[in-house]
Amino acid sequence: MIEATDFRNAMSSLTTAVNVITTQGQAGMHGFTASAVCSVTDTPPTLLVCMNQSSRSHAHFIENKVLSVNVLSTQHEQISNAFASSKFTSEERFNLGAWSTLNTGSPILDDALVSFDCEIEQIQEVGTHSIFMCRVVAIKQSQQDTSLVYFNRGYHHVGSNPSV
Repeated sequence: MIEATDFRNAMSSLTTAVNVITTQGQAGMHGFTASAVCSVTDTPPTLLVCMNQSSRSHAHFIENKVLSVNVLSTQHEQISNAFASSKFTSEERFNLGAWSTLNTGSPILDDALVSFDCEIEQIQEVGTHSIFMCRVVAIKQSQQDTSLVYFNRGYHHVGSNPSV
């Protein structure tokens, strides 16, 4: 049997984009930092987003049934850290950066690399996490050309000018 710490150590070698996942609706405005996001299909445009069920905002995402995936650029480390930390309230988190909305009303970060506005169509529980299958209903892409990624338990910058 593979121990959880061995699995987490191995997964630290998997480079992933850094995303802030947001929701807004009857259950309020909430968000968290996630690396477990991927494309499922382009017909219909669908993303998969994983969220820990013990997260303080988990029930809010379930109730709102909408979310936005904000793919972070290199200047967003502070925002990523704030949305990953339990030390910040939702209001404090959303005071960082400029936010607007697309179709669902979920907050999108105005200068994100790209934002996907989604409706949660299915939820599957696996172990400690919920897997949200999300239909993309709107996309906003910026002119940014560098991405914030997470590798070996640290942030890194990739793109055409990662030193900026």
